[in-house]
Order: sequence, then structure tokens, then C-alpha cells
Amino acid sequence: MLKKQGFNPYLPSWEYLPDGEPYVFEGRVYVYGSHDRFNGHAFCLNDYVCWSAPEDNLGDWQYEGLIYQSTDDPLNPDGSMCLYAPDVSIGPDGRYYLYYVLDKVPVVSVAVCDKPSGKYEFYGYVKYADGTRLGEREGDEPQFDPAVLTEGENTYLYTGFCAFGDESRHGAMAMVLGPDMLTIIEEPVFVAPSQPYSKGSGFEGYEFFEAPSIRKRGDTYYLIYSSISMHELCYATSKHPTQGFKYQGVIVSNCDLHIDTYKPADQPMYYGGNNHGSIVEINGDWYIFYHRHTNGTAFCRQGCTERIDFLEDGTIPQVEITSCGSNGGPLMGRGEYPAYLACHLFCKDQEMYTGGFGRIGAWMDSRFPKITQDGRDGDEEIGYIANLTDSATAGFKYFSCEGVTKVKIKVRGYCQGAFEVKTSWDGPALGRIPVDFTNVWKEYSTDVAIPNGVQALYFTYIGNGAANMASFTLE
Repeated sequence: MLKKQGFNPYLPSWEYLPDGEPYVFEGRVYVYGSHDRFNGHAFCLNDYVCWSAPEDNLGDWQYEGLIYQSTDDPLNPDGSMCLYAPDVSIGPDGRYYLYYVLDKVPVVSVAVCDKPSGKYEFYGYVKYADGTRLGEREGDEPQFDPAVLTEGENTYLYTGFCAFGDESRHGAMAMVLGPDMLTIIEEPVFVAPSQPYSKGSGFEGYEFFEAPSIRKRGDTYYLIYSSISMHELCYATSKHPTQGFKYQGVIVSNCDLHIDTYKPADQPMYYGGNNHGSIVEINGDWYIFYHRHTNGTAFCRQGCTERIDFLEDGTIPQVEITSCGSNGGPLMGRGEYPAYLACHLFCKDQEMYTGGFGRIGAWMDSRFPKITQDGRDGDEEIGYIANLTDSATAGFKYFSCEGVTKVKIKVRGYCQGAFEVKTSWDGPALGRIPVDFTNVWKEYSTDVAIPNGVQALYFTYIGNGAANMASFTLE
């Protein structure tokens, strides 16, 4: 049986699971995250679910079901608060502990389960030795985005949220919990500075914003976090879990900023926004999990992943965003691919941030294309690209092409023009596919010779109206 290919996003297009924390348990990769709602009006409106895949096949994800509901927390009986980004750790007793924060309280909640994907049950709140809940003692900074790493009897807990210019927040916090997974035995210290307190730290320009995550490789601790720019996941390293972290660089940007191998470094290739994720070793390779924004808003985020490399000194070069990240290499240059796999999406009006972020943002703006779906939240409708107006470009990376002589596309919408087929975002058109007004998905094609080898594919719409794109086929 042919092994399934792995894509970005790695989960089905109708699943919106951002803030991914990946782990390998018993030969399977489990991803925990918050849970956005399609067409939702805010972040994280749905309850926690879990997905897993075999360690040797990141194209074969399985839905593990609902693992925790917002109403399971005693502080939230009416469900009026949302479950923000969680993390999971195996305690000294071998059970799985889920750490999270509700969106309107400053404390860290914990749930527990005997299995990685079973139904978690509320366990308690992180607290000081005197019983005061973390976040409620005088002088405490509010808790946010908990990250955990257990070694022996101790668990290291990292939290924090620090907006630009907010002098009331000092940075990412780290503390040590005892074997009960709740009680603080070493009080919080700051391990990465916020923007107002970064001078002379080495973090300048890449200060801590939110989304701490912690991993260990060899004898080195890697603190992954979202910088003040939001769209990038940065990292700092130390030989000690609660001190001495030094800024190292950017691992991934969800708009591919800083990458200068195929474009100017300051040119965004997708509509960026907040980011959250972590690194994990899977079957001998390391990956960074992150998320992207869809539907023209900040509230429909999907999980993506890219394979990363470590240099001899332990640093991680920034990786490109791709359509094939979980495949571990190029996709086959044959067959039909859904358009929602686009890793690049832009038009002549450049904009770095998606809706709700940045100076303007692509918020319900008729200029900008977007990845969306039909139906309602939970409907298993395959996503597509909407609102491709004149100059709008969708890019896909990468394909191993051999003897491709025809390209087909499925399009609908009030449009009249053509799609140019290219192998680079600013390259010459290798072919043109005329399209016309249609209320149903219609297939159009052209004879075009795609050069042999590993190629990117770009489709640029030139014409009137707005086209929607469902898929393309290489023959």
C-alpha cells in the first residue's frame, strides 16, 4: 500500500488546531493545542481535541476525539471562558498532566489522564507552598500559555504574556514544581525579557511576547517562544532550565520574513499573525510545529510543520514555510492537489499581517485572497482559496517533477481572465489557463512543460472579478 503523503496543514483542512505542542508517546506523535472555530469571533472557542499519527508516517493523522471541555474546570461552570493554549507532561507517576489557562483568569489549571489522548479530568491549580494560587499572590504577574518539562521528580513550568510597551510585564517566567505536579518548590524567575526590559539582554528586537515552549536536546534546554513581532517563533538556549538563556534566532516565520534565498528578506509571502508551537524529534528527524491564519481573520488558525536542522553548535537555521513540511521532502509531481495547501498567498498590495493584527491587516478587505471553506464549523468541507483578484498569487512548495506536460485547475466564481503558471513568484509565465464566470467548480487546463526536478508552483490570476480555486492537477 502506498504511504500517504504529508502536507501543510498536516490535519484536514476543516480542523483548526493552533498552538501545537507535539510529543512522541509510545511510537505515535500526539499534538495538543487550543481549538479555533471556523468563522469564530474570538480565539479558541472550541474544546480541546487531540490528533495523533504514526511516528513513521506524518501523512496519516487520526482524530483521537474530545479530551477536555472548558466546563470541566470548576472556575468555568457556565463555559463563558475559553481554553487557551495547553501543554502536556508525563508526571513521576506515569500519568499525563495537561496544563492550561482559561482566558479571563490569571491562574494555571491542571487536568490529568492515564493515557495521552483519553478524557482528562480536572486535577487542581498550580499553587505556592502556602496554598495561594500562582497568579493571585500580591506582586504576581498573570499566568498565560503554560509550558512544562518533567525531569525526575521535578517539573519546570514556563508562562507569560508581554505586550509591546507594557511595563507591568517583565518577561517569560520559569519555576519548579514538586512531584505532585502542582506545588511550587522554586519560585518564579524571569528567563526571557519583555520589550521594555530588553536593553543589553541580547533579545533586542526579538523580545518575548507569548507562547513559551520548552524542550531538551542533549544537555541543552531550548526555550521556544513567539517574539514581539508575533509571526515568528524564536528560541533561546541554556544549560540550566531556569537561568542563563541566551537568544539564538528565528526558527520559522508564518509569513516567511527574514528568508532571503528566493525573495527579499523583508517581503512577506503569506498573511502572518500570532504564532505558537514547538520542536520535536520524530523518527530521527526534528520538526518545528507552528500555525498559519486562514479565512481572512486571526481566529481560524491551522497547524503546520517543517523539518529543521541543527548545526554542530546546536543552533537552528530558519526554515522556509512549505506545502510539504510533514512529508519530509518534495511531494510527487503528479496528481491532484487541493488549493488550501498554498504556503504563499499574496497580491500586489503587500500586507504582513492577517485580520486583526498590524497596521491595517487583511481584515474583511476585498483586496486580499484567503483560504476558507464552505459550510459551518465541524463540517468536513475541503478548503479552497477565495477572492483571487487581479495579481493574486498562490504558491506551493515543493514538487518532484518529471515529464509534466499539462496543468489543470478547478475554479469557480465571477471571474474573467487567466491564471499564469510559474515556478517562481516573480518568474515568467510558463503557461496561461483562461477562466470564465461559473457558479460551480469547473476544470480548465493548458499544455505546459514544467522543468524536471524539484520545483515550486505559482498560480497568478490576471483579469476581472474574483476567482476561487479548489485544486490543481499535474499530468
